[in-house]
Amino acid sequence: MRSAPRVGRGLLSPFVRSPERGFLSRLGRSRGCPGGMFVALNELLGASVEEPERSKLILLCATKTDASFLVHHFLSFYLKARCKVCFLSFAQSFSHFNSVAQKLGVNLLTAKEQSQLVFFEGLKSANQVLFGDGQESEDLNPFQFVSGDGSDLKQLYHFVRTSLYPSADGYRGKFPVLIVDDLGVLLSLGVRLTDILNFVHYCRATVNTELKGNLVFMMRSSEDSEDEENELLVKALRHQANSILWAEGLASGYCKEVHGQLTILEKDSRESSVTKDPRRVYQYQIQDKNVAFFARGMSAAVL
Repeated sequence: MRSAPRVGRGLLSPFVRSPERGFLSRLGRSRGCPGGMFVALNELLGASVEEPERSKLILLCATKTDASFLVHHFLSFYLKARCKVCFLSFAQSFSHFNSVAQKLGVNLLTAKEQSQLVFFEGLKSANQVLFGDGQESEDLNPFQFVSGDGSDLKQLYHFVRTSLYPSADGYRGKFPVLIVDDLGVLLSLGVRLTDILNFVHYCRATVNTELKGNLVFMMRSSEDSEDEENELLVKALRHQANSILWAEGLASGYCKEVHGQLTILEKDSRESSVTKDPRRVYQYQIQDKNVAFFARGMSAAVL
């Protein structure tokens, strides 16, 4: 029998999350970021759309704050870098991401039409499985597991592999990228932790090792969380990740001038000739057209 959904992380609760109005409102007057992404973040990471690093697992994590700007950044970054992107959205709709992307100067509809972007909507697929008319389709729904015992992610993995594997008539980009927001939602849908870790393992074998592409996983975490499996999943991903971007709310609470703190953890890479500190901590402010980063306590409003 499939495990029952957790209290506070029910079957439908991940899909009715508020559409991050704070982040959208701060971008409301924006006409787009230069280059379609947050330039300051690229500078901190030493990233370039001309020569993006590959074969990496990047973990984005949020604790008591809205870190959606990180997801939007990497989505626009890899599209601008001319990579083939498969986006598994378990928390928001395509219209939400397209709305934000347009403010950042990126058109997701065009990317889909050109087969550069494959966008999977978890909400729509879950509704089709749970409330569909019962008619069988030739193509199995990647979310078919929600009607079973919650353990079979083979169709979801097959969807990822098919979406990113090179084809003669498909989009030919620099390399493939898989972005998942939010991987922890699978726990809410009754998927066992071991099955999620197996899914991650197969994605790494295919995307990182075989195709020399990148994985970007978004997770929500909290030290005082009662969801032990979610925290175990975060720890497992932290162990495997090449880079970790951890956004946290301020310990002092809400501040108009400083919206949160970002910790960047990077493991040594033999492929990189740039020497980077393994752990760097910044505070940030989401502005109209960008995200500003500064050392802790060095905000212009504080000084």
